[in-house]
Amino acid sequence: MNARAVLALALLAAAPGAQAGRSCERRLPDSRSVERAMTLAEHTAQRLDASGAQVVLLARVGQNLSEYGQRYSHVGIAYRDTPGAPWRIAHKLNQCGTAKAAVYRQGLGEFFLDDLYDYEAGLVVPMPEVQARLLPALRDNRRLAQLHTPAYSMVAYPWAQAYQQSNQWAIETLAAAQEPSISTRPQAQAWLREHGYVPDTLHLSAFQRLGARMTAANVAFDDHPNAKRFTDRIETVTVDSVFRWMGRSGLGGAVTVVR
Repeated sequence: MNARAVLALALLAAAPGAQAGRSCERRLPDSRSVERAMTLAEHTAQRLDASGAQVVLLARVGQNLSEYGQRYSHVGIAYRDTPGAPWRIAHKLNQCGTAKAAVYRQGLGEFFLDDLYDYEAGLVVPMPEVQARLLPALRDNRRLAQLHTPAYSMVAYPWAQAYQQSNQWAIETLAAAQEPSISTRPQAQAWLREHGYVPDTLHLSAFQRLGARMTAANVAFDDHPNAKRFTDRIETVTVDSVFRWMGRSGLGGAVTVVR
């Protein structure tokens, strides 16, 4: 994805098909869902304002992942240029359940209008020095696109580059912003390893893997080491693992829940 493609970031409202891992079935949202999403956006904005931060990791509950011990499904990087300015979220979205994805910018309202499973947000405020390094990257289309891989898998292996899922893009972008010498995904992944990031392991049987691969274009397992996937251990970047790592590494604070 080049810098010109990322210029579409601010135009997501004109591209309703760019939804994280969802189909492009067109249906009008019911008024109750819209009301709840807008209320969550308002409450989140208030909490973000009160944080005094300029950059925050922001997550939503788009799917029910409790079967895998996970709460949040998707994380983006919320930011604003100056106090009082509107919050924007830079994040990667899967396009209509296909094997492709792109990076976008959205407002808080749009971020929470994505057919949520539960109306809850989770946020982690990075340390001030982490924010200071991230903010210029979030303003720069070229830097947002630098580590983006369009090929998408919901369960992309954290230490490979064939695919890239949304949470993976977020922490690789965070890593690249912290170290000016990073210009490739392998370098960003090496930084994450060095700073103690540990992915979560999902236990998926061969039957589950086969079913997912046959019915979903946005799921692939061929980037995972055989020794792990053939023993039902699928490692991937989850929001919960990112939040735990931010606190454990000293890069960020505790998780704040907004409902």
